[in-house]
Amino acid sequence: MRPLEASLRAGLDALGLPLTPQQVGQCLDYLALIGQWNKVYNLTAVRDPAEMLTHHLLDSLAVIHPLRRQLGLPQDGAGTSGRAVRLLDVGAGAGLPGVVIAIGCPGVDVTCVDTVGKKAAFVQQVAVTLKLPNLRGLHARVETLTTADFDVVSSRAFASLADFTAWSAAALRPQAGEGAQPAGVWMAMKGKHPGEELAQLPAGIDVFHVEPLTVPGLDAERCIVWMRKKPV
Repeated sequence: MRPLEASLRAGLDALGLPLTPQQVGQCLDYLALIGQWNKVYNLTAVRDPAEMLTHHLLDSLAVIHPLRRQLGLPQDGAGTSGRAVRLLDVGAGAGLPGVVIAIGCPGVDVTCVDTVGKKAAFVQQVAVTLKLPNLRGLHARVETLTTADFDVVSSRAFASLADFTAWSAAALRPQAGEGAQPAGVWMAMKGKHPGEELAQLPAGIDVFHVEPLTVPGLDAERCIVWMRKKPV
């Protein structure tokens, strides 16, 4: 068994998240890539492999079930018979949680956007090395993305909720009309319940769920703040 594999599998069991052997291998290879690139580039301040497993990998894996449920994806995260679901991970850094979502939800097309070129290049390298055709890194500011075709816009330790939603609003898929695809949603990963940030959101943002998360091996509060634009 590879280093950290037993701990990863125990964490997956605690999350009730079955992954295929290929996906488990991709997760471990991803951690190894972060460790390699950290020797040259400062991708993450966490350097200890065991700590990276809990603080980064399992922390990101904890959102897979909620995301699959929100998108109506099957248990294995595969796509539906219709169009591909698109997710934009803002300020992705080393690809957290975007890379992990691409591994755990092969039916979701994931774009990791970051203003730091070396971090976007790292995500591109991960996509090639791990053979993830549903993943790409993008060097850009999220404010410049105006295509409005992402079903989910996510963030992890990126900015306040007010700034996150304001800067990424143009990338979120609108409700096109009766019978059309549903409007996009924001998925913000936070620590403890962000009461002050929620109070500072503008009136046009609907917070429809604050979902607590339990991360195996991590003695800290975690939650997802789910948001969408209120109908005009």
